[in-house]
Amino acid sequence: MARIRNRRKPVAEMNVVPYIDVMLVLLVIFMVTAPMLNQGVKVDLPKVGSEALPQDNNAQVLTISIKADKTYYWNMGSEVDTDTVQDKALTLPEMTAAVTAIMNQSRSQGKQTQVMVRGDKAVDYGAVMAAMGGLQQAGVGNVGLITEAP
Repeated sequence: MARIRNRRKPVAEMNVVPYIDVMLVLLVIFMVTAPMLNQGVKVDLPKVGSEALPQDNNAQVLTISIKADKTYYWNMGSEVDTDTVQDKALTLPEMTAAVTAIMNQSRSQGKQTQVMVRGDKAVDYGAVMAAMGGLQQAGVGNVGLITEAP
């Protein structure tokens, strides 16, 4: 008896469905993780540049000044005070530790604290951003930037 063999041609095309599945999974992973990779300092910017920032009369105002030699000075009061100096720090970690202590003290007393930053025009952008990063580490949520009118 002769056996009839089933003669089929071998399939020479590649099955790409598993590769498409893997690519879609990778695409979803990259789409989800890409927004998380952005680094920066979170700042709430005003909607209109010419409006003054609202001040809460019950809140204390911490005014931080950055001089041209990158030293930090601050004053705590009921309003923005650019003339008086309450304390100073020579380095960013000292300033961050002092602001952390101030914020913890005001939280324990149940008071709101607004933080305003003044930077000398000779200070580079990196120093101001480093100060804002230090403020973020100290637990400051919103920061206002003080400028002078031309």
